[in-house]
Amino acid sequence: MLEPRDGIPPVVADEATLAEVIAAFADGTGPVAVDAERASGYRYGQRAYLVQLRREGAGTALIDPIACPDLSGLGAALSDTEWVLHAATQDLPCLREIGTVPTRLFDTELAGRLAGFPRVGLGAMVEGVLGYVLEKGHSAVDWSTRPLPDPWLRYAALDVELLVDLRDALEKELDRQGKLEWAHQEFEAIVSAPPAAPRKDPWRRTSGMHKVRRRRQMAVVRELWNARDRIAQRRDVSPGKVLSDTAIVEAALAMPPNVHALAGLNGFGHRMGKRQLEQWQAAVDRARALPDSSLPQPGQPVTGPPPPRAWADKDPAAAARLSAARAAVSALAEQLNMPQENLIAPDTVRRVCWEPPVSPSAASVAEALAGYGARPWQIEQVTPVLVAALKATAG
Repeated sequence: MLEPRDGIPPVVADEATLAEVIAAFADGTGPVAVDAERASGYRYGQRAYLVQLRREGAGTALIDPIACPDLSGLGAALSDTEWVLHAATQDLPCLREIGTVPTRLFDTELAGRLAGFPRVGLGAMVEGVLGYVLEKGHSAVDWSTRPLPDPWLRYAALDVELLVDLRDALEKELDRQGKLEWAHQEFEAIVSAPPAAPRKDPWRRTSGMHKVRRRRQMAVVRELWNARDRIAQRRDVSPGKVLSDTAIVEAALAMPPNVHALAGLNGFGHRMGKRQLEQWQAAVDRARALPDSSLPQPGQPVTGPPPPRAWADKDPAAAARLSAARAAVSALAEQLNMPQENLIAPDTVRRVCWEPPVSPSAASVAEALAGYGARPWQIEQVTPVLVAALKATAG
């Protein structure tokens, strides 16, 4: 499919046209297909730069959320409507920022996982389920570009063109497999999940951080990461375009004493001006001057069980439980034709095996699973195999 059935609609970029679109979609029927395009790798943050919708009776709409930053009226008009998204958890945060949050949804990617499809990208799903090949290739472009080129808009419109058709076909397949109620529980869990809390110490996720062992070097990473983040936010560009993670780690390992030494490191080459070099060196100097008491600790506080590779030494009995549980869950997932991580979160299995109920029974294991956020269908499926695994490895 190279063209949307109704052609490429004009981009909605003013409040009057937006009001017309909201009225049209409010009068439409059936589920509404929703998608959003971000400018990851180009701009700071994960804001939406284009929102696409399609609904029976309303057609397709392409909305510019930069020109129309408050879409709460659209969200309100569709509040009782089922939204169809592909990989919903990727788009919901940026949709929430502009006032559009579903109360019901159908996630076609997650549905594909539960139904056992080996490839669950939108293009693969549309081709495998509906027999259409979508034109792809603009997913990684800079969606903050204005005006947006027609080929990009065509791609964006096609992303919602067949989403409701895909939803209907997947619903039938899930129902045939006896998994439709499971899917509904998963979709409800996505809708009811609170917004993710800001990550603690995000600088620790710098690529290559595993090479940085000493606390003062870690302080250099922290200072450079925070300086980069402030600049990126001010300039509204991706942090990686300001300074690469590789450069941050290079500086942390080298601990350059001055600008001249810094300029000789990878990532701080000849294209970087003196003023830029000085601001990075200032960050390094701040880390060098910190008292020992202010240096970061070499690792984040661990909540829950340690990494599984350490279990054999720390608690051999727990390691045996985990091995048996993993094997049982893997076999069940294969039997149910779905990925293990969709059957039950691996972290949940680890926690139950690290601190199992004193007397592993169906009731006590089910209670533990529920406490870790497992859905009722997961508890029903997984409890028997976990109980068997725990009992088989009991000392």
